[in-house]
Amino acid sequence: MSDYGVRVQRMKDYFRTHRTKAVGFRLEALRMLGDAIRRHERSITEALGADLNKSEFEAFASEVGIVLKEISFVRKRLRSWAKPRKVRTPLTHIGSRSAIHSEPYGVVLIVAPWNFPFQLAIAPLVGAIAAGNCAVIKPSELTPHTSEAIAAMIRETFPEEYIAVVQGGADASQALLDTDVDYIFFTGGTSVGKVVMEAAARRLTPVTLELGGKSPCIVHEDARLDLAAKRIAWGKFMNAGQTCVAPDYVYVHQAVKEAFLLRLKEAIGQLYGASPLTSGSYTRIVSEKHFERLVRLLEDGRTAVGGDFDRDALMIEPTVLTDVTPGAAVMRDEIFGPILPILTYTDLDDVVTAVNDRPKPLALYVFTESEEVQRQVLAHTSFGGGCVNDTVYHFTSPYLPFGGVGPSGMGAYHGRSSFELFSHRKSVLRQTTRFDLPFRYPNLKNGLRVLRRFLK
Repeated sequence: MSDYGVRVQRMKDYFRTHRTKAVGFRLEALRMLGDAIRRHERSITEALGADLNKSEFEAFASEVGIVLKEISFVRKRLRSWAKPRKVRTPLTHIGSRSAIHSEPYGVVLIVAPWNFPFQLAIAPLVGAIAAGNCAVIKPSELTPHTSEAIAAMIRETFPEEYIAVVQGGADASQALLDTDVDYIFFTGGTSVGKVVMEAAARRLTPVTLELGGKSPCIVHEDARLDLAAKRIAWGKFMNAGQTCVAPDYVYVHQAVKEAFLLRLKEAIGQLYGASPLTSGSYTRIVSEKHFERLVRLLEDGRTAVGGDFDRDALMIEPTVLTDVTPGAAVMRDEIFGPILPILTYTDLDDVVTAVNDRPKPLALYVFTESEEVQRQVLAHTSFGGGCVNDTVYHFTSPYLPFGGVGPSGMGAYHGRSSFELFSHRKSVLRQTTRFDLPFRYPNLKNGLRVLRRFLK
């Protein structure tokens, strides 16, 4: 057994003491986690700045604050969620009572990405703790300062047989995938998601995959263009576009294209200033590899806004491309950067067809005042989740499950959905001993006729 295997086995032994299953234990662990985040907020913010140049505002708004809100939301409701849920009993089961019990899986492996390295490591942990599991967190090696900040916080707060952090690269991830964990939660790209699912299949380990894809945005001719431009600019260029639910490309109605572009340029200026690259608070691209890939994509259309970059600082301005062809490289794979291609349409059916011709995306956004247009887009396209007249905001609601569909992922979390995701729903029927219904037994006279009557 590998060193990782030994660590996981110690966690499984701890889980089998049944301490983590007590609701009081879970609530206390969540309280301790929230307190630890508040104590370490400065070091977490500094780490996010060192890794991605995130401002204090963006670090709190998109990472720390969201997790603290999730903890508060879950703690207030956990006792109710954890109670066995009574369900109805059919007539054929008269005398019995039925209920669904939520039980933890055991040891959960959380493999986190680099784009929101704190939030996407700790938000799943909230659900794992709430459900009564132990957890191993594998943060991204591409954001080493944040990974160390997470490790230090967890070491100080929890025993390692309960919650542990493993740092390292792809080799560490693969070694953890080869251990006998009871559940795998992965956030990242589709190609690595396939590797994770293949590893899970070898042990028949249940898995959640939070992936990505090219999330479309549609701006219809009746949209409030000022709000559409501002909300699209915000959703696209936060974190320098390194967001799994960022609008990846925009289809704008031909009749309002020029007016929309004008407002989009104004919105980018309002949000990021005249010189984002020198502002000191604009997020950098995570690595040279990703930076060079994005710079090549700048050549795939006419630059309508932005286009400048700083190779030494690994920064690319918020950039809008027009005259983009559907077959261009920028339209083939998820961009995951601050480049926004603009395409036009005149017939909404053509947009719906174009979206459906691509793999199912993680998110979709439509801007229109028409309820019929909203209905048509929502009914005729498949996507993980999305917004009408906004972008990204659905991700922040604890009442909405967040996850993908098909190539953009499987499984959903946030709020109660996190508790349910990390819980096995165990069905239990309690049968009476005061009497015994004879019709299920083969020796009953005319048993088949009686059985047919009951099971019609």
